[in-house]
Amino acid sequence: MTQLTTEMTADLTTAPTAGAPSAPTGHGGRIGFAELPGLMGLMTGDEKHGPAATSTLDALWVLYDRVLRVSPDTASDPGRDRFLLSKGHGPMAYYAVLAAKGFFPVAWLPGFGSYDSPLGHHPDRLLVPGAEIGSGSLGHGLPLAVGTTLGLRAQGRPEPAVWVLIGDAELDEGSNHEALAYAAAAGLERLHTLVIDNSSATHGWRGGIASRFETAGWSAVTVDGRDHEALEAAFGAPHPGRPHAVVARVEPKDA
Repeated sequence: MTQLTTEMTADLTTAPTAGAPSAPTGHGGRIGFAELPGLMGLMTGDEKHGPAATSTLDALWVLYDRVLRVSPDTASDPGRDRFLLSKGHGPMAYYAVLAAKGFFPVAWLPGFGSYDSPLGHHPDRLLVPGAEIGSGSLGHGLPLAVGTTLGLRAQGRPEPAVWVLIGDAELDEGSNHEALAYAAAAGLERLHTLVIDNSSATHGWRGGIASRFETAGWSAVTVDGRDHEALEAAFGAPHPGRPHAVVARVEPKDA
C-alpha cells in the first residue's frame, strides 16, 4: 500500500490529468482568492455537496492566507499550527486552497474522486499533503481538536494554535457538546473552532450558535462569513485563558 501510494503521488506530481481544463493562475503565476472558483471548477462528481464546499471558501482562504502558521515547507514541523477539517464532506474548497498554497500540484485537482487520485470525496491525511486528519463523518473534528490541543500541552508546546472547522449541523452530534464543555473547563486557550453556519442544523440554538459556546465558557463571536476583514479580526480576537469560537454566517444551503 505504501509503495502504491508513493508511486501514485509521484505520477500525479509531474503529470496533469489527460484532457483536463487548464488551471487558472493569478498575477505573476501566484494563485489568489479570485482564482479559487476556477480551481473548484476543475473538480467534478460531487455536486451534491457543492453548497457545503462553497460555504467554507472565504473562511478557509483567510485562515491559510493570513492566520495559520503552516506552509508546505513547515507541514511536518512540530511547531506548526494545526488545522483540522471536520466538515469533510464536499472538500473541494479545502483542496482548492491547499493547491493554491502549494501543498500539492494544481494538476491533481481534475482527478478528484477518481480511483487513483489522492483527493477523495473525504480527505485522507495519509494521502493529502497538509491534511491533519481524515474526516467526513460528522461530529469527530472538535473532539480530535481537543485531543490535539491536550497533546501539544503535554509535549510542552505552547506556541502552536489548533483550529478546527465544523458545520452548524455538526452541533446536532452529542460528541461536540462533550468536547466543547471539556475544552472550556480545561482552559484550552490554543483551541479555536470555526463554525460555518449555513442554516443546516436540525434544531438550531436559542440565542444563536455563539451563545452555546459562551454558555460553556468559551470566547465567541459571530461574523459575516464572506467578509474577509471581519473574519481576520474575529480570528485574531484575544481570548486569554479560554478557547475561542468564530461563527461564520453564510447564505442558507438551500437559498
